[in-house]
Amino acid sequence: MTSTPAITPDIAAKNRTWAFEEAKAVVKRLRAMGKGQVKTPDKGYVVFETGYGPSGLPHIGTFGEVCRTTMVMQAFQQLQPDIPTKLICFSDDLDGFRKVPGNVPNQEMLANYIGQPLTKVPNPFDTKDKSFGEHNNARLCEFLDKFGFKYDFYSATECYTSGMFDESLKLMLLKHEEIRQAVLPILGEERAATYSPFLPISPSTGKVLQTPILEVNAQDFTITYEDEDGTRVTQEVTSGKVKAQWRADWALRWHALDVDYEMSGKDLKTAADISKQILKILGKPNIAGFHYEMFLDEEGKKISKSKGNGLSMEEWLTYAPPESLAYYMFQRPTSAKKLYFDIIPKAVDEYITFMDKLPEQTPAQQLDNPAWHIHNGCVPEGQHTPVTFSLLLNLVNAANTEDREMIWKFIGQYAPQATPQSAPFLDRLVGHAIQYYKDFVLPEKSYRKPDERESMALDALADSLEGMNAGLPAEEYMSAVFTAGKDNGYDKENLREWFQALYQILLGQDQGPRFGSFVALYGPKETVGLIRKALN
Repeated sequence: MTSTPAITPDIAAKNRTWAFEEAKAVVKRLRAMGKGQVKTPDKGYVVFETGYGPSGLPHIGTFGEVCRTTMVMQAFQQLQPDIPTKLICFSDDLDGFRKVPGNVPNQEMLANYIGQPLTKVPNPFDTKDKSFGEHNNARLCEFLDKFGFKYDFYSATECYTSGMFDESLKLMLLKHEEIRQAVLPILGEERAATYSPFLPISPSTGKVLQTPILEVNAQDFTITYEDEDGTRVTQEVTSGKVKAQWRADWALRWHALDVDYEMSGKDLKTAADISKQILKILGKPNIAGFHYEMFLDEEGKKISKSKGNGLSMEEWLTYAPPESLAYYMFQRPTSAKKLYFDIIPKAVDEYITFMDKLPEQTPAQQLDNPAWHIHNGCVPEGQHTPVTFSLLLNLVNAANTEDREMIWKFIGQYAPQATPQSAPFLDRLVGHAIQYYKDFVLPEKSYRKPDERESMALDALADSLEGMNAGLPAEEYMSAVFTAGKDNGYDKENLREWFQALYQILLGQDQGPRFGSFVALYGPKETVGLIRKALN
């Protein structure tokens, strides 16, 4: 790992990036709880939490929430290095199974378990996990482990049935009417008439029931309701016999786990505000956190998993490394961002730029650098790349090959010190560039013939490059490109047309990298061959 210079709490306190501003909000909460002193909570650490609904597999929003929360936690560690922290990934796997997802096997079998807790729904996949909820939990943990997140996994089923939530559930029963009044303003008249924060779990069918609570007994901590068959049932609210409605459930786990920080999507702001009211009713101060904006598709419409618009996490990671996705998540989380394929190359190259700058920056500058937040100040060995992603895409395009070894031969001429072993990040980029080229560049390639002036300029460029050796600085090749254009009628006002002509005629696309850099990577001899082929 490449370590950066030491960052002191004083330097961290002056930083204004969103992650440090969020971390300062956690410090402010601790100060209020400590009556002016910032000290370790009684539980021994500060809790940063993220929530996951295991009715489906982890997705790009799951990555974004865990990634951003980790960035806030890292910032807090810089501000308060003596206070331990814990990241909890909480799975709401006691939630009732509402509908059969369209992308899972054994759908007819699953349809028989609507209403059951997700950890009681049989596993439709060919894995060792006992239930649908446990299967998705396992996929979540694999997903988080793959990206190197450090976390503690909590299952709602275990929290409820083990008694971990019992004291908070009893308190919620004592405050039943106050909690009802906090939620009623957002409910319709019919639902408001029967609302309770508790969802009983039927002793006869095992289903999570949406049913009116007929009686609440604060003496023995029981509720009374009608079971599905009409039987009047009185049961305790402890030991996993009920589940809290979701707004109350959010407050319940904040209270029981003594959570200090959780962020959520802007679409959940109203629900989060009510959950915070419930937390206050339960006797604990408001947690820190913010509401991030949602992702949009290319047309500016909200991304929907059911509609399939926008870009999935799997698709991003097919064409680019996870570091670039983390970089995209770091950028302006409170602003809506479009998430579609064309943004990937730009995100990769911007990440590379920031990563390369990090070791040379002062500690204060590093905290403004997204790469610091992505790697917690330590860039992995082998992460440096002498070739940008856009340049790789154009190399694959010009070479017209999907052969990794062939691409590495070109890279070896340009940067002899780089090998797949010494530059593993670059090697990953080569694979991503080949896949991106196959799926997006190749289908859109459209070459055109040069006109008379373009032919003369291209011919002049080829003549110049023929007299130049390989391995020269990119600026020398770029000088030849400028000269060939200017000598053939391209002045300052229309020089851009000359570069666009190069891309359209030689690469079959409207734009590309600095052409001098392309020549340096592809080779002057090979570029001459490309030009002669186009002229013929």
